[in-house]
Amino acid sequence: MPEAALRASIHVSTAAIPAAIWNGLVPSTAGVVDNPFLDHAFFLALEESGCATRRTGWQPQHILLEDETGQAVGLLPLFLKSHSMGEYVFDHGWADAFERAGGSYYPKLQGSIPFTPVTGPKLLVPGGDPALQRALLTTAETLCERLEASSVHATFVPEDEAALAAAADWLVRTDTQFHWHNHGFGSFEDFLGTLSSRHRKSIRRERRDALADGLTVKALSGGELTEAAWDAFYEFYEDTGGRKWGRPYLNRKFFSLLGERMGDRVVLMLAYDGPRAIAGALNLRGANALYGRNWGTTRHVPFLHFEVCYYQAIDYAIAHKLAVVEAGAQGEHKLARGYEPTTTRSIHWIANPGLRRAIADYLVRERAAVSHDQEVLDQFTPFRKGDLPEPK
Repeated sequence: MPEAALRASIHVSTAAIPAAIWNGLVPSTAGVVDNPFLDHAFFLALEESGCATRRTGWQPQHILLEDETGQAVGLLPLFLKSHSMGEYVFDHGWADAFERAGGSYYPKLQGSIPFTPVTGPKLLVPGGDPALQRALLTTAETLCERLEASSVHATFVPEDEAALAAAADWLVRTDTQFHWHNHGFGSFEDFLGTLSSRHRKSIRRERRDALADGLTVKALSGGELTEAAWDAFYEFYEDTGGRKWGRPYLNRKFFSLLGERMGDRVVLMLAYDGPRAIAGALNLRGANALYGRNWGTTRHVPFLHFEVCYYQAIDYAIAHKLAVVEAGAQGEHKLARGYEPTTTRSIHWIANPGLRRAIADYLVRERAAVSHDQEVLDQFTPFRKGDLPEPK
């Protein structure tokens, strides 16, 4: 479809785009959005709770493309940002260098799911028409110039979108996460059977020790997500967020909205000492993946973090025949627990030619370093070599 036949509109709130139109542009199966973080309800909960708004430095600038008949054919969730917090792809060094040279790095445009380091498409075009995806990129560039922003970024994009953006002269950045892959396992013991003896023993010991004092773990979804459960989890989340970032990104209202509107996609793992919850991990379930997001606890128990965040997630994925567990950003400690190094990608359009050249040069070296690190990490996976069946 020629770009001249398209009309682009900018929407300064998620609420301005009807859910049916938004979700109609997102990959779905049987009418259910495959990646829950791309659901209109998730973005709207962030907005209505006040977590991702202009006041917090996340001003929506969502790009919607329509054809000559007025039918929506493309969407790029986009935000005008006055900072780089809550993105998990760190460009603070770029901002500092540009401002030292007399430039203004902020505002910038950010195509992302706020506070969520989960890979998913950002150039939302049913059928993946490259011409329409390129039109979204071109519109973002034009908007950047109109708003006098320094740059446009889209983080945690799939490989095909990174390749398309690179062909359009955007810069590509890579990083590493650790994902667990389900190779058709029938049980957790089947998974352990693919590991070396040393790692099998270590994981069994960690699971035993984590629950040695009679602790139990429950996975809550749907109607089980009471306000009391959210109250307990938010206490854990606040503690972790306060220690990591100074203040948490998400507020209590957001979790109530999430449970109300997307409770069937939530898998909230809570660890109990008798009737009292003492730790928890928030997951969202996709069409073929379980996405681990936030963790916290009010009591230190050895290995409980690994049990609640990683081993319980593996148990759940096996029981529900999910192909992947994405356990969030960073964490080489996940490697010994069966989570494998996986490449993540982001794309960047830099308006200033000098800054673009400097970043492009840096990214060549950074991509090489990431690739080398992954080769090294692959040598330390816990699996017996050649022992894994093909994924099903």
